[in-house]
Amino acid sequence: MKKRDIIEVTDLSESEVRNLFSLAFKIKNNQAEYSKSLNGKILAMIFQKPSTRTRVSFEAGMYQLGGRAINLSGNELQLSRGETIGDTARTLSGYVDAIMIRSTSDSDVQGLAKFGTVPVINGLSKSFHPCQALGDLFTVCEKKGLDENSVMDFDFEKVKLVFVGDSNNVSRSILKLSGILKYRFGIICPDKFMFKKAEFEDVRKLNPNIYSSSEMSPDYIKDAEFIYTDVWSSMGDEAEEDERKKLFGRYQVNRQLLDTAAKNVSVMHCLPARRGQEITDEVMDSDNSIVFAQAHNRMHIQKAILHFLLKGININTPSDLRPATPFTKRGINSKKEIK
Repeated sequence: MKKRDIIEVTDLSESEVRNLFSLAFKIKNNQAEYSKSLNGKILAMIFQKPSTRTRVSFEAGMYQLGGRAINLSGNELQLSRGETIGDTARTLSGYVDAIMIRSTSDSDVQGLAKFGTVPVINGLSKSFHPCQALGDLFTVCEKKGLDENSVMDFDFEKVKLVFVGDSNNVSRSILKLSGILKYRFGIICPDKFMFKKAEFEDVRKLNPNIYSSSEMSPDYIKDAEFIYTDVWSSMGDEAEEDERKKLFGRYQVNRQLLDTAAKNVSVMHCLPARRGQEITDEVMDSDNSIVFAQAHNRMHIQKAILHFLLKGININTPSDLRPATPFTKRGINSKKEIK
């Protein structure tokens, strides 16, 4: 089987994304059937950044599929003493069947994929969080009542997801996934921390149903089925934290905002949350919140990803599938508003 890596969501076609969702439904609903599917397989997990959900969901998921996971913190590897990422990739490839990395750098993830001979999964990097975005949209599918069959032909244009917050690695991956699945996506963010216009327009060529603004427009939010938020300052942004608190203060997801959205709107957050900043306790703990379903579904979509990369997947083509157009450039963060 040809080696595949998942460094960002655009490494997958629409058909592959839909089939991953279908497989995730199968695995979640028939865990015993897949309990030995990765028997004898070993996943190396490299953590250059602290983690709760990524580590536990990958390790538990690998165990539930019959495989094993080895945890490697950054200071345990010779990378911390000057070994190159290429030499690390070549070495680990002789010991394990796949590598997952949660990194402070995009280049380390790309280097592992370039020099490794086993599949590499981006568990989070500076610019991308593909597993989070895939898990989020799998959760949207579940909330919409889809299953392993109906997800193959579901019209994602029926979904409207509004991200209120920073143009970070999570919102970037959700934005790019909208270019593949064509759901309606909007981001509301202060001008200074908005995506670069060129990056946004690259996605608009694939999906015209995307939107960006620095204003909390009731007219745009009124039919949003899903409102998503994240911390205002990600790891690495600590120097800007005071400024971000001032600029993002009016972008809080609270009951007043939910009252302007669609009835029974679902609230999403990738966690960890800073309660009282980007989201209130009232909303986080409300019936509108599907935050913890998201967290749990990270494991199920990652199990599907591991199965796909290590055993393959029978790709079924949706009847109305639109050809997926790959991105030629990987985006970076920006400080410019998009009109």
